[in-house]
Amino acid sequence: MSSYMTVCASHAPGLDRDAAGVLGQDFRAAMARVRRSVAEFDPELVVVFGGDHRRAFAHVVPTFGVVLHGTLRAEGGAAGGPLPVPEPLVRRLAESIIDRGFDLAVARGVALDHAFGQPLRLLLPEAATVPVVPIAVNCASPPLPAPGRVHEFGRVVGEVLEPLDRRILLIGTGGLSHAPPSLLDERHDKTEEERRAQLEAGFELASRLVKPGWDMAFLRAMEKWDVETLLAMAEHATREAGVGANEVRTWIAAGAAGGTDPFSTVGYEPVSEWITGMGITVRGGW
Repeated sequence: MSSYMTVCASHAPGLDRDAAGVLGQDFRAAMARVRRSVAEFDPELVVVFGGDHRRAFAHVVPTFGVVLHGTLRAEGGAAGGPLPVPEPLVRRLAESIIDRGFDLAVARGVALDHAFGQPLRLLLPEAATVPVVPIAVNCASPPLPAPGRVHEFGRVVGEVLEPLDRRILLIGTGGLSHAPPSLLDERHDKTEEERRAQLEAGFELASRLVKPGWDMAFLRAMEKWDVETLLAMAEHATREAGVGANEVRTWIAAGAAGGTDPFSTVGYEPVSEWITGMGITVRGGW
């Protein structure tokens, strides 16, 4: 039987760009504590539930998908490179998920951005060769999956991982409250230059849209593993906490995959310069 450690954490491109580590000191310290716990847990497999920012999946957007082979994009000062995806294992897992009623997309040769790369860089040693299973959850391109369906999907992923008999690190990445200017419209053909221009033009407003009250309420619900509240908050995330808050769907999926025990909040910090409420919460191995 597999054992799990689950880490759900915000990501932000600004964190990578701030190479000197000036901003987000509380969040960075919390992440460092979790990184040490991950090292003690010593995972044999990492499963990342991540969203996409209309890069890897722009014109055709899977509701749920697994990556058979792909790379990480170089961005924000962070190097890119290949992902150590165990293709035969991922194929078997995908077949098992499909057998349980989810029509799963399978992606090949995609370049994933900081939604996947940042948590891997922050939580694992620099030279880590732990196999990684990237699982995409549509959090940015409406229509989005219903939160209840996301929860059920995560539960099914946990079922197919259970017989592997490995130490598995589950990661949910994204959120909490934020409204990235590049996602305020539904264009799917933007260049990176257009994205940067939108961010610069909308940065001042976006920096004022972090919602600490909403973020803390979501973290408290994670601490109780109050699924009803989590699903309700995710359902209304755009209206109450910005389009980027939809990424908490990855937290719900990762949490459902790893069981039903409550989480422990390790840190929270609203970082207006990153236009994001930065939180991290952990279950198991803590």
